[in-house]
Amino acid sequence: MTNRCVWDELVGQRSVADHLAAAVRRGAVSHAYLFVGPAGAGKKSAARALACAILCDDDACGACPACRRVKRGAHPDVHVIAPEGAATYMVGQIRDVIHDVNLAPVEAARKIYIVEAADSFNDSSANAFLKTLEEPPDDVVIILLATTYEAVLPTVSSRCQVVRFRRMTDADALAALAERTGASAEESRAALAATGGVLVRAAEFLGSTARRQARDRMLGILKGLTVSDEHDVLRSARDLLAAVKAPLEEIKALQAEEVRERTEFLGSKGGKALADRHKRQLTAREREGVTEVLNATESWLRDCLMISQGELALVSNIDAADAMEEVAYVLSPGAAATALSAVKRARRRISYNVNPQLAIEAMLFDIQEVLKCPR
Repeated sequence: MTNRCVWDELVGQRSVADHLAAAVRRGAVSHAYLFVGPAGAGKKSAARALACAILCDDDACGACPACRRVKRGAHPDVHVIAPEGAATYMVGQIRDVIHDVNLAPVEAARKIYIVEAADSFNDSSANAFLKTLEEPPDDVVIILLATTYEAVLPTVSSRCQVVRFRRMTDADALAALAERTGASAEESRAALAATGGVLVRAAEFLGSTARRQARDRMLGILKGLTVSDEHDVLRSARDLLAAVKAPLEEIKALQAEEVRERTEFLGSKGGKALADRHKRQLTAREREGVTEVLNATESWLRDCLMISQGELALVSNIDAADAMEEVAYVLSPGAAATALSAVKRARRRISYNVNPQLAIEAMLFDIQEVLKCPR
């Protein structure tokens, strides 16, 4: 890897990048991969880099129109699939994917499917997918992502070439984020905390005023919880969800640009498929926005605990440290654990399709109870 390209963007995963780049150069790309590693290790970034390398005519340059569209999630022949059911893939969804797999590419020579949360397959959805996973069309590459190999059904993992990712160190992540965005260490820590340590999302977060404002709104709500009444909490949850939806306007602007590009290249071909994909992108982005405010809540509570234990070097939300000191002064580890459990319950409720506003309202009331009586 002598030239700057998409592979150079995989921070802390040099062996993975070399392995995948060599496979592309040799024409030995597998029909199915299983990328395994902890959250934030760069699995999805590597999947997009592999897609760029497969579709790019200039050795995975990362700068040509095809690469740029893959990287921003706008290429018609690169599909990102996530569970539509309550924390699992539904058989109907998988059948739709299988139907799409067997269609010709829209504009490139090949198609790539990036399947998130491969550990979310149940027996029924996995069985529906096995034949396609084992013998997809020659022009299709399927990349499954999972946090652990053991959590993926053996019938699924045995049909894939496994690529393992190591955990990225905090130092690597902070350095990479500073290089990409010019952000300070303080800003980078806050961004990584809000995005679960996922470098690409953290960089996007830093570039989005609306997403940073949603995080700030969440921290402001937490700061005022001990003096808020029931009406305040309900209004805060409503306003927070409005802030979460604000960044969708940024996505809509990118989608409008993609429509213009598609029309320029292909006329109106694939209009319905494009509209469906745009709808899924908006839904996924709203879900990510909710996750970010939950991440911010979790990191704020942990920061309070770290301050209470005198571990200031481990605080992620440095900009809010002053507001956390009063809570930290009286917060016990047991109380912090109880409050963190409220965040966990909110995540679980949302994964089971509970209305996000209701889930966040319940979480805020639970945290408020802990903060008013923290021991």
